[in-house]
Formats: sequence, structure tokens, C-alpha cells
Amino acid sequence: MSSDKTEPTTSEFAQVLSAVPLRPALLPRQLSDEEFALFARVGAVRQVNQGEIIFRRGELGRSMFIVESGQVQLEFGDGLPDKVIGAREFFGELVLFIGSHTRVANAVAFGAVSLRIVDQETFEKLIANESRLLAQFMRRSFSYLVASEQQLIQSLKRRNEDLMVTLDSLRQTRTQLSTAQRLVQTDELSGLCNRRGLYMFLERLGEHRLPGTVLALLLVDLDRFKQINDRCGHLVGDQVLRAIAEEVQNAASSVDVPCRLGGDEFALLMQVTGEEELRARATQIIGSVRALRFPGAKDRLSVSVSIGGSMCGEQSDWAVWYSDADAALYEAKGRGGDGYHVASQNTAHCAA
Repeated sequence: MSSDKTEPTTSEFAQVLSAVPLRPALLPRQLSDEEFALFARVGAVRQVNQGEIIFRRGELGRSMFIVESGQVQLEFGDGLPDKVIGAREFFGELVLFIGSHTRVANAVAFGAVSLRIVDQETFEKLIANESRLLAQFMRRSFSYLVASEQQLIQSLKRRNEDLMVTLDSLRQTRTQLSTAQRLVQTDELSGLCNRRGLYMFLERLGEHRLPGTVLALLLVDLDRFKQINDRCGHLVGDQVLRAIAEEVQNAASSVDVPCRLGGDEFALLMQVTGEEELRARATQIIGSVRALRFPGAKDRLSVSVSIGGSMCGEQSDWAVWYSDADAALYEAKGRGGDGYHVASQNTAHCAA
């Protein structure tokens, strides 16, 4: 039997696809149609004249702004370029995620501007009633914030540490994005806590302190890591880093924070009974790393680490703790590596 139905040709199928309008990609701060309609429905209206200041840098913010028409210029200062926010874009959103936030820029009307204002109370109601749409908006917002964070790190270096901590606090409070939060606080390669997770823990350190213990820090650095990468390749280098991370994790107790600071540098922030336990932990890591073998690598690769350690003064902060442990690490490296050096207020101990 014959049939009148025929399959469409390739050219006919291409014509059908070309007739379907493509949805344009959103700019980093641009709202989708659904998001814009939602915020426009619940946001309070504010008309701003040209040159009028919407908020000043350093003020405590409590609302997010959506531009209905016109443009707003964000002036960051400190040598950073200004940004222009146009229609259907948003700014000042951090306050919705962390309650209140010090503004990091001046916001000035660039011509006549019509705004919609969304405060935190309104936003919390939207989370309850429009969770799908708000999760989509927050994920894009977080992605944009992380990208902006990397640019600021390059420009402001250590001055950007406060922003990193703020972003970590922000992620902690958003239980709706718990999976994304864990990824942000975890080093992808090693599975350990990363710098952001460490800073978040330091913010809440008092909640985790055990009676009868003191704080101590070990910095663990892989010896001659560049040679390993050059000789064996980066895949083997990654395998080595994961193995070192596992040994640092094995040396940690349930109240300690093992983390990868970056590259081949690891840290273990501990609560110990004293300097003797600190040295014991360093010895454990040194010995377990010496025992590692990588049969898939050339010449049955074996590796070693150098460790610098210090006791952490309760009245000091992370910068001081890191500086003391880093100086001890430098001493261990200077002795040829494959050993540790622990410096305390009264004594210094070395082991190889």
C-alpha cells in the first residue's frame, strides 16, 4: 500500500527551524521576561531625576533596584571602572541575600530613571511563593557575583578578602541553594574545603571551639611539584594532589578544617591539646605521604611534603596565623623538604 505522507526533506526542516525565533541570551544583570514581570508587580515605584544619587558608597543597603527605564551609573572608585545599568537590569541585590550590606558603589541616575524597589521582606515572600523563578534568578546572581569577585581579586588583592567572606556568608544563608553552596565551598579536585569555606568557618569559629583545646595550624606544601608535572604530566600531578589531600584529611579530627588553599598548598586548622599533638599530626602526614606510590607514573613515582606549623594565638587572626606557619614552612623547605618545622611562642622543633 502507498501512503500520501512524506518525510520532510533536510532543506524543509531547516526552513522550519529558521522560522522559530531564537531567545536572546541574557546579559549578566538582565532579567528574563518572567523575572522582570514578577519584580515589577511587587516592587515599589521610584522616579529619579538626572544626577540624583540613589544610594552612596558605604551606606547600609536594604533593597534591590530594578531599572524600568533609563540608566543608572555605578561608581566604584579605587581605580575601578564605572558600570552602567540599563532597562530591565538589577543592582544592589546582595542585601536580599544577607539581610543588610554596605554599598560598595555610588548609584547615580544617568538621565531620568524609573525604578522598582524590592526590599528583603518582599523578597522572602517571593522565595516562598515563587521558588522556581527565584532559584533561577539567584543562581544567575551568584554566578555573576563569583565572576565579579575574581576581577576584584586581581585589582584589590588582599582588600578583597572581606568580599569573599561576605559571599560565603551569603551562600550559607540560602538553604534553597544548598547544593550550589557546597560546591562553592569545596575544592573540586581534592574534595577538601577551599579558601572560601575556610573563611566561612573562621567567621563562626567560636561556635565550634572545644573546651581544653588550643588552635594550631599546619601548612603542607608538596615538594618539587613542578618537576612532577613536567616529568609525568598534569593527570599524574592531579592524582598526586588528590592523594596528598586524602592524607591531610586522614590527619584531621571531626572539629578540624583540612583545606586546599590553591595549587599544591594545603592547610589543616586544628584544635589540639598542645604543641606535642601538633607535632604528632605533622609526623603522621610526613610518614603517610612518604608511603604513597604511584605505579602508573614513570619510575614508580614517590613524593614528599614540607610542613610548617604554629600555635595560633587566640587574640590574633588568620593573617597572623598563616604568616607564622608560612615562615615555619619556609624553614622546612630550606632544610631540603620532606620534613616539618613547628614554631611556637617559646620553642622551635624540627623533624625530617
